[in-house]
Amino acid sequence: MASLLRDFLMTRSENPVDLLNAATRLFGGSITTSPLAGLGSGDHELRGVAAHDFAVGFFASPLDVRVAAAPGRRSYFVNLGVSGEIAASRGALRATLDKATAGVVNPGDTQELRPLGSRTRFLGLRIDAALVDQEFAALTGHPPVSPVRFDFALDLARPKGRAVRLLVRSLIEQLDSGDPLFHRAELQRSQLRCIVTALLLAQPHTHTGELWDSPRPGYPRFLRAALAFIESNLTERISLGGIADAAQCSPRTISSAFRERFGLPPLAYVRNLRLARIREDILTSTDPVGVIAYRWGITHLGRFAGEYRDRFGELPSATAARR
Repeated sequence: MASLLRDFLMTRSENPVDLLNAATRLFGGSITTSPLAGLGSGDHELRGVAAHDFAVGFFASPLDVRVAAAPGRRSYFVNLGVSGEIAASRGALRATLDKATAGVVNPGDTQELRPLGSRTRFLGLRIDAALVDQEFAALTGHPPVSPVRFDFALDLARPKGRAVRLLVRSLIEQLDSGDPLFHRAELQRSQLRCIVTALLLAQPHTHTGELWDSPRPGYPRFLRAALAFIESNLTERISLGGIADAAQCSPRTISSAFRERFGLPPLAYVRNLRLARIREDILTSTDPVGVIAYRWGITHLGRFAGEYRDRFGELPSATAARR
């Protein structure tokens, strides 16, 4: 176990600040770190590998640390125990991470990690949110309308969780093999896509119902009417009042229903659905991006490009380049 990522040492120091700085470098500035208590003495080591859309690190440190999301980059994190235990939290959620339980952290979340003993070791995996959206779209045929938010504790002892653990360990073994073939970005990305797909299928999240054949919970009639109105008028200007009128309820009621069911307000749902349809058209047609955007009711291309990048982690032109 001590040999994990053996050739990728980033820091080995008695100064915990060196560990915190190395973690920030490893994860490409997507996090900010701070100690939960004083900067006590101890041995701190980090070995890690970073690529375009993922990074993985082997941490050996007794330091209690708070890890917050940095603005401007959406990432998921999966922490897997190698030895010992970690008392972990994500907001109000708590879990003890070890060989049998991993922790999944969503974009924007803050996590706290408290190693229970000086011999605690764990792997931290960062995954770009855009890759999770892409694999979700590969499974369902469309991008998620609202961000995928995973439950916190992932049971690695059950068959589905075991698949995630085995795929992560396979990635580590490939990196440790020394074979230049496994250091090619194409193979690394292929392995990472397998990990993301397994995570989407193994760990409950806000869109789990769309990935399985079991029927999704029925929506109340007023919500079905609101969704039908949005679908029918997606190329037109849609207001909150218009959605509420179609649902025959108050704006407050429809807003509460959308937040409860989809985790975002009605107009954000409309924006994300419109962006998803535009992305589908960009990837499946040869029409110019501007023509497609106007077709779906976009009137301000500059604002659209920024919203698209925030949603999918790339500009529309980058999507078009992959046709």
